[in-house]
Amino acid sequence: MTTEPTDGLAADLLELPLFATPLPLLSVPPERNGHQTLALHTSDAASAVTVEWPLVATLRAQASDRLSQAVASDRGRLSQTAQQELGRAIVLDLVESTLAERVNDGAATMTPIEQDATARAVFDSLFRLGRLQPLVDDDRVENIIITGHDRVLLELTDGSLLEGPAVADSDEELIDFLVFLASRSEVNARGFSEAQPRLHLRLDGGSRLAAAAWVTPRPSVVIRRHRLMQVTLEDLVGRDMLTPVAASFLRAAVRARKSIVVSGSQGAGKTTLVRALCAEIDPLEAIGTFETEYELHLHELPDRHRIVHPWEARPGSGERGLDGRQAGEFTLDEALVDSFRFNLQRQIVGEVRGREIWAMIKAMESGTGSISTTHASDAIAALRKLVTCAMEAGSHVTHDLATSKLAATIDLVVHLDMTTETVAGTSKRHRRVAEIIAVDPGERETGYAATHVFAPGPDGVAVPSVLPDRYRALAAHGFDLATYLTQQEVRS
Repeated sequence: MTTEPTDGLAADLLELPLFATPLPLLSVPPERNGHQTLALHTSDAASAVTVEWPLVATLRAQASDRLSQAVASDRGRLSQTAQQELGRAIVLDLVESTLAERVNDGAATMTPIEQDATARAVFDSLFRLGRLQPLVDDDRVENIIITGHDRVLLELTDGSLLEGPAVADSDEELIDFLVFLASRSEVNARGFSEAQPRLHLRLDGGSRLAAAAWVTPRPSVVIRRHRLMQVTLEDLVGRDMLTPVAASFLRAAVRARKSIVVSGSQGAGKTTLVRALCAEIDPLEAIGTFETEYELHLHELPDRHRIVHPWEARPGSGERGLDGRQAGEFTLDEALVDSFRFNLQRQIVGEVRGREIWAMIKAMESGTGSISTTHASDAIAALRKLVTCAMEAGSHVTHDLATSKLAATIDLVVHLDMTTETVAGTSKRHRRVAEIIAVDPGERETGYAATHVFAPGPDGVAVPSVLPDRYRALAAHGFDLATYLTQQEVRS
């Protein structure tokens, strides 16, 4: 099969404003019922266009069938780029056919702007994120929070929270699109059904999607956009997330290969802080990243990290075998074992929610200065949570074994705090480094001893507290010890 017959159509399609101009941005209209909302627009004329979403759903299904047939007849040799070009031509053909049918039936036709909007919506539904795409494309949107097709909340990069537009005409339509989205990935397709009611997916461009349905009253979706990729500790100081002296301490700790756990609530900025910590690693150090879904994206920053080997876990499918595993399953523990043949100088294990803890422990035991994240309400709670995670591996892991392992491998826990403030109907979130604790083997009851090197100050930002003697050596790696001691004296 060749794609020559569609080349002219693809060229014609590219001439449409739909594919020749940037995607629509978002604007903030006046407040509605005390809450700000986000509206879509490309121009004054385009902002008034109402897309016929049932028509979009019908055309997407037709386009998907035609594209699948074309790919199958070509024995799957079409690249993703070629498929998208062919898809563009198919979309144009379908839109033109729809217009012709309406003319023949004497029905109302579409204006050029409406044609553009319809074609864009079909293409986005086929290859991208459908009605979610304009939200993901707006550089100010960091998180998209959906608790039903018409209940959408948008968190912007400045921490403000605004209402967003509906992302489907019904909950059923939203679920259908999520099923389609989960199944179309060529690299890491995932199931989403009543039998598998949860979905975790890495989207094109690096965003992360988490969804649940059937086990919730309405479909719930959160899309996390990683806006701060090339971020440094200095950048976070500029955002008032931490003080310069705390930044100097963390910078020195990374350079001295201390093993660090970053804790905090969901959305507190843990991944962003880990990227900033990794920015202190020498560009030529070989790094391995181990994640359930890619979030750090260090391998996409070649100017900052020249050698990165990223591993992503893969869920299995079908029934479990005698070993309790599904076909095709690939775990972080397996990835970590493989990584020891890659001459790595750093092993960065992403989020720890359960049994990933043992991959984190193994990485930290290797002495590479590993970094991981976990959800917790404070730094001490993070240690208790990690003990629980370790014990989930089975009855053979006792409390004493778990605590001794963690106390021997973790050097520091950095806790991020997030608060939400509402003023005059507008909500805004504030993130800050609230605690940095040093961990040592110790007390018999807990199995570890924790020292607050930095404790929450009056405004919640971490300030100097108690410095264990061994951390004075970090001054050789850039820690501003003099300022730390001065601020410590002022507090006391």
